[in-house]
Amino acid sequence: MGNSVIISVLLIIVCCLEVGLNTLNKAATNKGMSNFVFVLYSNALALLILVPSTFIYHRIKPCGMLSFPILCRIFLLALLGCSGQTLLYVGIQYSSPTLASAIVDLVPAFTFIVAVILGMEKLALKAKSSLAKSIGTMILITGAFVMTFYKGPAIFSHESVVYNRNIDQPLLTTHESNWIIGSSLLTTASFLAGLLYIVQAWIMKDYPEELMVTVIACGFVTMLSAVVAFIAEKDPNAWKIRPDIKLLTICYSGILMVSARSLVQTWAVKKKGPVFVAMFMPLGMVVAVLMGVAFLHDIVYIGSVIGASIITLGFYAVMWGKACEERVIQISETSFNQNQQRLPLLCNKNDNV
Repeated sequence: MGNSVIISVLLIIVCCLEVGLNTLNKAATNKGMSNFVFVLYSNALALLILVPSTFIYHRIKPCGMLSFPILCRIFLLALLGCSGQTLLYVGIQYSSPTLASAIVDLVPAFTFIVAVILGMEKLALKAKSSLAKSIGTMILITGAFVMTFYKGPAIFSHESVVYNRNIDQPLLTTHESNWIIGSSLLTTASFLAGLLYIVQAWIMKDYPEELMVTVIACGFVTMLSAVVAFIAEKDPNAWKIRPDIKLLTICYSGILMVSARSLVQTWAVKKKGPVFVAMFMPLGMVVAVLMGVAFLHDIVYIGSVIGASIITLGFYAVMWGKACEERVIQISETSFNQNQQRLPLLCNKNDNV
């Protein structure tokens, strides 16, 4: 019970930090930051922090031998991480942090579906818990589609936004197109995040060394993102680092997110499984809306509110199903332990007879 509370608190903190990073990233991108260079620099900074920490930790507590199949799994984890990070931040560039936090709510649905396909989660539709998780997953996907393809009228906007439709019609058309592109990229990033949790669980099952896995994966992500950045980013100025919001965003991402978040999530997946970790993703949505309106002057549309409400409903349906499932498992384990305690007494009684 104590571990569950600690893991839950850490995952909630990670979700809030994730929203802060998305908001900072959007602001830095508006100032000209390249997302390809950002992914490279933030992972390289995280690697500089993780390598000495891992070395010191494993000098005290030696880790298990790393086999080639496990190394291949970690490379797959890094490939998913690099692709997901790049798609996420490019998607935010085309849309907004608020939409990103809403679309990320699909991660539990994707994780649950893949876990069921691979047999990591049991699906018994006659049980209330499985039925709730299945219905909640469908509701989550419906809410994401609403947020992606239905915008509706603005219900809150900053005073600086111009409402003259005759003047801004071409800009609105472009904005609609960018919104759909951003939504598609964010949805793909969410699917990759779901796969990432599954691969993490696959690795932890056979190699439960979360710190070593994190540092090796970060090294692979740094190499992969370097290749992508050198190919995609042609502007020499994009590689320059100055003491501004771009540097702040890179430090925030490298120190708090890539290194700390990766460790927390890998440890949580090891202890509680991929679906449990994914369930905490939707909690950052409200924070994202508030931060987007306050700092980025985002416009809040009726479609976003309706979609977010549907996603929240789906999230709590899945969480309720997960809680019911864990309660049943806990009762079963308690009954088993009680039976085990009675068996020696029965054996002694038979011996005396």
